[in-house]
Amino acid sequence: MKIDFINLQAQYQKYKIDIDKQIQEVLDSSAYIGGKVTKLEEKLNSFVGCKHSIACSSGTDALILSLMAVGLQPDDEVITTAFTFIATAEAIAFLKAKPVFVDIDGKTFNIDSSKIEEKITNKTKVILPVSLFGQISNMDEINNIAKKHQLIVIEDGAQSFGASYNNKISGNLCDIGTTSFFPAKPLGCYGDGGAIFTNDDKIAQKLRVLLNHGQTAKYIHSDIGINGRLDAIQAAVLIAKLDYYQDEIDKRDKIASRYTKELKTVKTPIVLNGLRSVWAQYSVLSDDRDKLMKRCQNKGVPTAVYYPIPLHLQKVFSYLGYKDGDLPKTEKISKEIFSLPISAFLKDDEQSYIIEVLNNG
Repeated sequence: MKIDFINLQAQYQKYKIDIDKQIQEVLDSSAYIGGKVTKLEEKLNSFVGCKHSIACSSGTDALILSLMAVGLQPDDEVITTAFTFIATAEAIAFLKAKPVFVDIDGKTFNIDSSKIEEKITNKTKVILPVSLFGQISNMDEINNIAKKHQLIVIEDGAQSFGASYNNKISGNLCDIGTTSFFPAKPLGCYGDGGAIFTNDDKIAQKLRVLLNHGQTAKYIHSDIGINGRLDAIQAAVLIAKLDYYQDEIDKRDKIASRYTKELKTVKTPIVLNGLRSVWAQYSVLSDDRDKLMKRCQNKGVPTAVYYPIPLHLQKVFSYLGYKDGDLPKTEKISKEIFSLPISAFLKDDEQSYIIEVLNNG
């Protein structure tokens, strides 16, 4: 059996009529910049439950714009995790600030909130937790720490759009939330895309200025900004897919539950009480990772490793002075973790085959 890691084609075929209709409306209107973006933002507000949703060009730009909007300056410090895609720390370093890495919780793979406070200095400006693999970080504790030290919290929810934390949705849990609509994300467009969420009117206005070249009116510029706009065709795709997204979350959750119940040769992920993951990845742990991944490859089951080299050990961040042993849980998990196929379009027989391959070879 040959299985797709993420079957985007099956998704497109199911929603083809709606997606094509939305795209055709953009083509007919020739409103390629703006246009449907406003409608998408209204739908995002409703879904997330926040006051302001600002669509933008990517999840990376969502982070950069958010850090710019809160006035991050060179030499400011941002506390975050080293167990994530490079965009999280890259956005910090891009603005000449300093990423400060904290070890992870070995159960959830998210930042260990109990270790954040010891990293705070008089240069700390922001705490930037990542809701990895679809599960939200310990936001209550993180927000309490931030309030105590008068810090800003920005959630990197690139993998957690639609996830919930005590009945509140990712993106609506702190000062600013961000997400990515990269095609492989749980909700993806057909190119790059992202969004920023906030309930703060001033931050929202600042973000809208910054993502459009710092422009407050045509050819009137108050800030140095970027071209961070989302284009209307990507907005059209997301408008169509968003109507089906909650059903997809339910299906992903059902598949993850089956994996967790039936997989015997790997350590399966844990979702804490009060949280619901959207399962951007279903990531397992094994001392025999290479052997199991090779077996999967030979049997037509795709796997992936997120992430083989933690950020604190990447060459690009060598100037920060981290070394082996500084973040022991992060380093251990990076050597054992790998991810299995999961999507709303993974068929029952495909699930059975994946489980059989891992359990029995």
